Amino acid sequence: MKLELRYFASVREALGTSQETVEVPDGIATVGDVRAWLRARGGAWAETLAEGRALRMACNHTMTDAGTRLTDGCEVAFFPPVTGG
Repeated sequence: MKLELRYFASVREALGTSQETVEVPDGIATVGDVRAWLRARGGAWAETLAEGRALRMACNHTMTDAGTRLTDGCEVAFFPPVTGG
């Protein structure tokens, strides 16, 4: 499944990128699965997307939680709880 990932504010700064297109492996079915998969990259990814860290998520421009199911072509966004202009 191919996904469009977007990173905003301090998440973008920590990861050094604002967006990427990824092909996720089989078994990745939810927003939470994507977050865990990205954490497995290690380093800044593991720290920035750590379980329990305050982080907002959206799927296709709608605020979501970790259990939201994904379909091919979804846009998933990660950002801190408060984002300024």
